[in-house]
Amino acid sequence: MIFSMTGYAVQMRDIGRGILHLELRTVNSRYLDMNFRIAEEVRIVEPGLREMISGRLNRGKVDCRLNLLPSTTAPREASLNRALLQQLVTLQLGVRDQLPEAAPLSVVEVLRWPGMLGDDQLGADTLQAECAALAKSALDELIATRAREGEKLGAMIIERVERMRALVAAAAPKLPQALADYQERMATRLREAAASLDEERIRQEMGLFATRVDVAEELNRLVAHLDEVARVVGKGGAIGKRLDFLMQELNREANTLASKSVSTEITAIAVDMKLLIEQMREQVQNIE
Repeated sequence: MIFSMTGYAVQMRDIGRGILHLELRTVNSRYLDMNFRIAEEVRIVEPGLREMISGRLNRGKVDCRLNLLPSTTAPREASLNRALLQQLVTLQLGVRDQLPEAAPLSVVEVLRWPGMLGDDQLGADTLQAECAALAKSALDELIATRAREGEKLGAMIIERVERMRALVAAAAPKLPQALADYQERMATRLREAAASLDEERIRQEMGLFATRVDVAEELNRLVAHLDEVARVVGKGGAIGKRLDFLMQELNREANTLASKSVSTEITAIAVDMKLLIEQMREQVQNIE
């Protein structure tokens, strides 16, 4: 299976005191680059999220946003944290013993005290577990979208590979006649320029030049690289870097084919090849 580096997922989970909202966005990158925007109330879960993401993604720029939104359900019945309340009573008595004129705590102040209401705080372990479950669902959704996109990219690459195979097949039969025509044109020009040149010497020079402009080897290497691209795509996995290297090799051979071309037909085929390679290269940049 091939995975694109482009994906999106969003998941929500009601945890009683609020709703956890997790959003994951990924785009292409040479490495795994994670950026977190997490509400302070749930900042404690960031290390766990980082570990889960790095365990399931290999490459891509990941934008992770986690917020705690107000709950839309009916509020749960609040209960006093009696242990904390007793501590406040003890502390207040101690303060007023030293400062008799100090005003006593009001009911509003007591109720607003952090942790006084039973639902005001969520235990760290519970929060970690809830976030882990939420992150798993979001990552499952994200990877599914990346897989669907990767399948389309793989199909596009294979389609371009087949079109390049057709171009190679079209170029091969044209080479002998193109070389023969070019040799004849060059020999005629040489004879016209220097009528005294030896015919045997002309044939030798033309033979050497024909060797230098023969592109049969480039066509063979193109076929080999196309076979490797098809094999890698069929294998799947984290293949982006391998495909990027193969695109460079294909482009190198197409450039050589164009530079050594001795006919307009071969040049046109090389140009078409370079266009197909560029189309593949752009899409390979999005493959994990």
